[in-house]
Amino acid sequence: MPRCRLDKWLTSRAAALICPIMMKRPVQLVWFKRDLRITDHACLASAAARGPVLPLYIIEPAFWAEPDASARHWIFLRQSLTELRDTLAGLGQPLLVRQGEAVAVLEALSQECSIGALWSHQETGNDWTYARDKRVSAWCKSKGLPWHQPRQFGVIRKLTSRDGWAGEWDRQMSHPCHATPHLEPIYEAPDFNLPKSADLGLAPDGGTQIQNGGANAAHEILHSFLSTRGAPYRAAMSSPLAGAQACSRLSAHLSFGTISLREVAQAAAQRAANLPKGPSHKDWRGALRAFQSRLYWHCHFIQKLEDEPRIEWANMHPSYDGLRDDPQGHPWFEAWTEGQTGLPFLDACMRSLRHTGWLNFRMRAMVMAVASYHMWFHWRETGLHLARMFTDYEPGIHWSQVQMQSGTTGINTIRVYNPIKQGLDQDPEGVFIRRWVPELEGLSGDALHRPWLHPDAHGILGRTYPAPIFDPAARAKWAKDQIWAKRRAPDHKAGAAAVLTRHGSRKSPRKTKRAAKQTTAQLSLFD
Repeated sequence: MPRCRLDKWLTSRAAALICPIMMKRPVQLVWFKRDLRITDHACLASAAARGPVLPLYIIEPAFWAEPDASARHWIFLRQSLTELRDTLAGLGQPLLVRQGEAVAVLEALSQECSIGALWSHQETGNDWTYARDKRVSAWCKSKGLPWHQPRQFGVIRKLTSRDGWAGEWDRQMSHPCHATPHLEPIYEAPDFNLPKSADLGLAPDGGTQIQNGGANAAHEILHSFLSTRGAPYRAAMSSPLAGAQACSRLSAHLSFGTISLREVAQAAAQRAANLPKGPSHKDWRGALRAFQSRLYWHCHFIQKLEDEPRIEWANMHPSYDGLRDDPQGHPWFEAWTEGQTGLPFLDACMRSLRHTGWLNFRMRAMVMAVASYHMWFHWRETGLHLARMFTDYEPGIHWSQVQMQSGTTGINTIRVYNPIKQGLDQDPEGVFIRRWVPELEGLSGDALHRPWLHPDAHGILGRTYPAPIFDPAARAKWAKDQIWAKRRAPDHKAGAAAVLTRHGSRKSPRKTKRAAKQTTAQLSLFD
């Protein structure tokens, strides 16, 4: 949307959304960000214990103009906000929604009412939100206004050492959930009319089957996962087809905070504790152990971005600076984003992601690795595309994993996924390929996975479906040679040691029933 059109929309909504509060008593201003719930909400509970609460959400147009934002993110958030307003109204005070730059909105509110304190959960977002929060902090200091920022995850701000981090995570997750308070009505809420994605300049992105937002949906899928869907979790999580049902599907809800990580961790622990003993529940025990380990790794990876915000755009290990190509304008980049590479399983994954906003983690690792190794693209632009496609985009996890799957951390195993082998392993009957690459629905067996080798594909390749744009085996060998040459360089070891000291886990997965092996956990982080 042109800036003038957005300004006009914002002006037209101002009368409906800006309603003076006019209170003499100080209010506790609870700023909702990515914590769109009323259960286990530290800010809401603590603020309500100190006085009347004014719940606030700020629509920030500049945030939605960032290159990692997309229409599917706004649609999920819009649904969650609509539900949040109703649930807050049920507590006594509905949500106030205003739009604009955060400091300007807060300043305007300070003229309408006396603000006793500002409350919001700590956020490890992208560079834009980090800069925004620094501006808000400066404004609060200029006003002499306390800004309380309790932790939402197991991430620790201003961490000086990873030593003891795992134990602190355990303590954070075992803390009792915060009670949901009643709120004192302090003003009559104005009409609630949120912009649509087009109003924020967000173009349609092909998301036809994305998950629904809202806390009700979050608790429903948590219940279904722990009661029925989760039994085959360990075996099914690697398949893009079976994983869509057997994985928890809570990732988007955790990213937007419609459910707290602590609620999920405690529910999973309770389910595990209540399992009857005996071989008949062996699958459930393994599934719950694996799932609980993913909750730990969720925060482990966000901690990396919290500790080093630059990894959103810069290589974690400097040896890889300048190594790869800019994908902008390269025909392979468009083929990759559109699912038109001529490699059926890879294309099915990219097309499925575009429509559903979700992909199981092994396939996320594969599509990223193919872009970074076989296509030799720098991970920043390909990572931005995937960020826009993932409804559950969580910056801390995303950029850590993008670098891991691109081999630029300097400390992780180099994983160059073969997209043909992955298809044969995870979709041997071709059900997933036929669903998302209907041009090949008449093929079967090996012809479906490698149509260029089979006469059955005569008349398809180059007409309704492209021939492969590269030879996976040859490109993989070449890429491995480039990466290993960097790893053998004399200065690589020292750089890797520095990365490991700063970001490496101190937890031994063998010492807890909750954690599986680190490698497996990393391959299955998104569930």
